[in-house]
Amino acid sequence: MCLTDGSETMTASEHADTQINLIWLSEQDMIDAGVTDTAKCVETMEETLILLDKGDYRMAGASANSHGAQINFPDEPEHEGMPANGPDRRFMAMPAYIGGRFNNTGVKWYGSNAENRKNDLPRSIHVFVLNDTVTGAPKAIMSANLLSAYRTGAVPAVGVKHLAVENAEEVGIIGPGVMSRTILASSITQRPSIKRVKIKGRTPASTSRTADYLREKHPGIEFSVVETEQEAIENSDILIAGTSTSPDGPQGFPYFKKEWLKPGALVLAPAAARFDDDFITAGGARLVVDYKGLYAEWFNENGPDVTYERLLGIPGNRWWDMVQEGTLKESDIANIGAIANGDAPARSNDEEIFFYSIGGMPVEDVAWATDVYHQALEKKLGTSLNLWDIPALS
Repeated sequence: MCLTDGSETMTASEHADTQINLIWLSEQDMIDAGVTDTAKCVETMEETLILLDKGDYRMAGASANSHGAQINFPDEPEHEGMPANGPDRRFMAMPAYIGGRFNNTGVKWYGSNAENRKNDLPRSIHVFVLNDTVTGAPKAIMSANLLSAYRTGAVPAVGVKHLAVENAEEVGIIGPGVMSRTILASSITQRPSIKRVKIKGRTPASTSRTADYLREKHPGIEFSVVETEQEAIENSDILIAGTSTSPDGPQGFPYFKKEWLKPGALVLAPAAARFDDDFITAGGARLVVDYKGLYAEWFNENGPDVTYERLLGIPGNRWWDMVQEGTLKESDIANIGAIANGDAPARSNDEEIFFYSIGGMPVEDVAWATDVYHQALEKKLGTSLNLWDIPALS
């Protein structure tokens, strides 16, 4: 049998070489493929963070360290139909390549608008495209809200694995949103000794709903709602800062006062958090980040006039500002990948306090997408889509 593209005759085998098929994975397909497997996701994120520390990756920008490209809207648009700025209103593309056994490239694309919650939709709606690194051909298009949520929860748990006290029993959560839920679930896989969780939220009703949800998900653990940040922080072995930025600036961020911190505490900060600068510079806590290159690139992209409170309040940005100011040395900050690989010291005693800042990077999405994709293929999940048999233009 021969096929023709209008100018020459092609054999069936030659046609097969040009055909590109991919799979579409719905949210249910992703669940069936194991996207919510927290323990496995922590393992994958540990591999990813080690590859980052070794340099076997690429992200956007000239330095290959950019978080991604973002579209924002003006406060007062001049053109009809253009949206106005609003809470969490943006579009973002986050491309990356990760090497090692993954050796894949992809991009997470999402739109975000806090107003979505009024219509029972998530604040952000994500899709992910996984590509062949050599040809650029798409392998899969995925529903990606769960992909993003579970890798976001697993990256802090790599810190729990290497930095938390061995028999951690008590967790304090400030900001009990989806992110804090997945961080807790991932942390429990690394410290099954966890017995008690205290939750501080913004409103009593939503905080109580979260506590009920967590009691159902994690039977055998005691959950309680507390009124103040101090109550959540005191006596906690692991702390989760899960709130967004505040219009009040750093004064509105969760405040981890040194007198409240238990010796040996680990603070996981994937969102806004405030620490006293003098505690930081005095060496009162060991400082760890997911990857220093990310914070350096945020600084380069935004310049010294954009302070960390305008960059989600993630404390690693403040630490990088301090490095540029000369009040902190870069060597005072460690990559978690270096610690995980034994190239930097982990916890040396039960008294050390650790602050772990997490900014989130698209390499993590690519890695977890790769593992979920292979599980989907093994289980024959998803809907096959044809890009072309023979490209019309080549």
